Amino acid sequence: MCVMHKMFRLLLGVLLCAAFFAERGSAQAASASGRELVLHVKPEGFGGASEPDIKAVLRSAGGEIWKHCPNTRFASQGFEIYHSATHPITHYALSKEGCIVIGLAVEGRLWARFAFQFAHEFAHALMDHSNDPGQHWHKLEHANQWLEESLCETASLFSLRAMAKTWQTQPPYPNWKGYAPALADYAAQRMNEPQHRLPAGQTFAAWFAAEEPGLRRQWAQREKNTLIAQQLLPLFEAEPAGWEALTALKLGTRDVNKTLAKHLAEWHANAPAAQRAFITKFAAIFGVNLPPLPRANP
Repeated sequence: MCVMHKMFRLLLGVLLCAAFFAERGSAQAASASGRELVLHVKPEGFGGASEPDIKAVLRSAGGEIWKHCPNTRFASQGFEIYHSATHPITHYALSKEGCIVIGLAVEGRLWARFAFQFAHEFAHALMDHSNDPGQHWHKLEHANQWLEESLCETASLFSLRAMAKTWQTQPPYPNWKGYAPALADYAAQRMNEPQHRLPAGQTFAAWFAAEEPGLRRQWAQREKNTLIAQQLLPLFEAEPAGWEALTALKLGTRDVNKTLAKHLAEWHANAPAAQRAFITKFAAIFGVNLPPLPRANP
């Protein structure tokens, strides 16, 4: 029996070592492939929220979008998260360590707010830092910047609503399961605020025709960005693979005054073929009919 016991312990040790190195190898492979969401959190300023808890929330928020982008990679060394005293922001420049730098303006264990802000900034990262970021146009002030902000607001609502469902059965920690309804409530409260909804009796087409000129002049109008996000959300929830199309949004001509129709047509042309049907539906929300692409020569 003693010999059998020793053999069993030896075998168990071998199996545990094999599992450890297999898991480590899998994590290293994911990191090397650009698929792992590596988060480096500077906890100072977040009002007592711990680094592990912040990472858990942010990984969940970003993961609800990231899982729908299987062909996308981040060439960076992960995300550097710090506390911003003013407002959330995704920097164009990487950190000296090669990380995508994101500031979040949250203090305390406000997990829904952490998720909301990070999902917004994660969408910016998809547009600015994914795949071959040197090809993306990094220009803050241009006539269609409102569209990017509206997409990021959509990402926040999408992620919170998706997290609320995921956390019902698979929360980051078992004792966080009861927090799932708060995530859904945070999104619902924002969606139900009067300034984020269309005026009674007005169609989105009529509203947008009146508001687009002002949005082109001043893109950071959060109430209007959120109203637009509510028009986009049903499409993304029905076809979440459309999130991967964001990686091609900033590959067009670098014209600060181009029309929305031209901007969307260039997005459509530059996107992978699998994303073009989604972009066509997206454009139709704004009343834009995309022209057919020229056929490739045989």
